[in-house]
Amino acid sequence: MGFFDKIKEGLAKTKKALANTLDAIFIGGELDDDFYEELTDCLILADLGVATATKAVERLRMVAREKRLQTTEEGREQLKQILAEMLDLGDTELQLKTKPSVVLVIGVNGVGKTTTIGKIATRMVKEGKKVLLVAGDTFRAAAADQLEIWAERSGASIVRQHEGADPASVVYDGIQSAKAKDVDVILIDTAGRLHNKQNLMNELNKISRVVNRELPDAAKEVLLVLDGTAKGGIVIAVSDALKVPVKFVGVGEQAEDLMPFVAKDFVDALIED
Repeated sequence: MGFFDKIKEGLAKTKKALANTLDAIFIGGELDDDFYEELTDCLILADLGVATATKAVERLRMVAREKRLQTTEEGREQLKQILAEMLDLGDTELQLKTKPSVVLVIGVNGVGKTTTIGKIATRMVKEGKKVLLVAGDTFRAAAADQLEIWAERSGASIVRQHEGADPASVVYDGIQSAKAKDVDVILIDTAGRLHNKQNLMNELNKISRVVNRELPDAAKEVLLVLDGTAKGGIVIAVSDALKVPVKFVGVGEQAEDLMPFVAKDFVDALIED
C-alpha cells in the first residue's frame, strides 16, 4: 500500500465527517458566496481552524477571480493546490549532516511521541545508521520502558536512568555514550507534560543548553509530534501557524507506518475527487 492509499485510510474519520458536505458543495454548483461560506465551515470541521480555513478560502476567492473560474469542480482543484502550497514550507528531509546529529522530539502526552521515535529509529537503522535513543522523559513511569522496547525492536541502543532523574543529566549521558560509540543519530525523547508550562519549558531549555554545549557543531532537528488521527486538517493548521514543514506522517501502528510527508498526496487524500 502506497503513501496515498495509507493516507486515505488514516484520514478515514475525517473523510467520513466531511464526505456528505464536500460532495454537496463541490458537485454541480457555482462559485458564489454560499459556496465559499459552506466551504469555510467544512474546512473548520476538518480541524483547519478558523484562521487557516478563512485564509485558504479567501485565497481561493482571489484566484477564482483572477482565473475566472466558474464551477465548484474547478474550485476543488484550485483549493487542493492552495492547501498544498500552504504546506510547502521548506525541506521535508531531516537534516542529519553531522555525526552525530541530534533529533529532539517534543509533544504532549498521548500523541504517540515515543512510538514515533521508535518508528524513526527503525527507519534509520534500516538505512544503515547507528542510532541512540535517549529516554529524556523521566517523569512518566512507562516512558523509558516503552522506549527500551522500541530500541530492541529497531536495533538502536538506548541510554536511560531511573524514574524522576534529571532529564538534562540523561541527555548528557546519552551524548557521551554517542561519542564513545560513534553514533550517527541521537533521538531524544522528552517529557510531554509537567506541572505547568513554565516547568516544561525550563526542562526543554536545559536539555537544549546541554546539547548545544556538548555538540555545538552538530546538526539539530526539533520534531513536534501531533495527534492527527481524528481530523487530518490539524496538520495544515499547525504548519500554517508555525511556518514549519511537516517531515513525516504516521499512517498506522507498525514500525513501517511512518512515511515521508508529501503535501500533494496528503491534500489529495483529504479532499478526494
